[in-house]
Amino acid sequence: MKSASLDMTSHPEIYAFFDMATNTISYIVHDPGSQYCAIIDSVMDIDYAAGKISYAHADHLISFIIDKEWELEWLIETHVHADHLSAAPYIQSQLGGKLGIGAGIKTVQSVFGKIFNEGTDFERDGSQFDYLFKDGDTYKIGSLDVTAIDTPGHTPACMTHLIGDAAFVGDTLFMPDGGTARADFPGGDARALYQSIHRILSLPDETRLFMCHDYGPNGRDFMWQTTVQEQRRMNIHVRDGISEDEFVAMRQERDAALDMPKLIMPSIQVNMRAGHFPEAEKNGSIYLKVPVSGIKN
Repeated sequence: MKSASLDMTSHPEIYAFFDMATNTISYIVHDPGSQYCAIIDSVMDIDYAAGKISYAHADHLISFIIDKEWELEWLIETHVHADHLSAAPYIQSQLGGKLGIGAGIKTVQSVFGKIFNEGTDFERDGSQFDYLFKDGDTYKIGSLDVTAIDTPGHTPACMTHLIGDAAFVGDTLFMPDGGTARADFPGGDARALYQSIHRILSLPDETRLFMCHDYGPNGRDFMWQTTVQEQRRMNIHVRDGISEDEFVAMRQERDAALDMPKLIMPSIQVNMRAGHFPEAEKNGSIYLKVPVSGIKN
């Protein structure tokens, strides 16, 4: 890994896979000049009420890559997701590849390790991942140059991955009519989010931006690709002319009225472990915790 200037000249092949259950878009990014590819933000299926895990979404990605006779070089998490579980370890067991996330994962692990009372057995140094990206790090997908850009605010570990003329922004931005991510999770910061978004929006106007989620505002069809120019002109939260103070005030008021994601409890506990579950207990079963407050005896 090294730091380098941005390369906007290449045009990666991008295949999007929408998960209806979590409104998540996973991506396969292929280097058109080789057989190498990467997966960004995979999804593991969960029946939360039944406590049952399955892998239909991940198997679709795996089959696609096998059918193309490609080689998986990287599995990338744009951040520690609070609304779906990562399938990275399962995919890695089938196809190989290195698993990477932003170095801010250490902050997330420290904060949520305390919230879930994980104890000393839970490592808080990011060692569950193969690589921790720092701002400006570059890596390769085949012959494609990729630059990791630190974009915290939604979470401390959020990073945007710039691959040629395509940027994968995680939850930092939504489609222009969807606005921006919330910033009220532990470690989130609305002012940092605004500044991170403007790092993204300083890229060339034609840069393709790929979202991690879409919810079809006002009943429109699901969409996940836009451009820097469209975001600067049309985003309902951060289009040109909206100041940092105006954004922070809006974001704080809006976040205060939002419900928590329905899968936040299992998602955080699994994803901060790089997609792994806690160790089985003495009875052989695996459990996830739900912190409880407000109890009166």
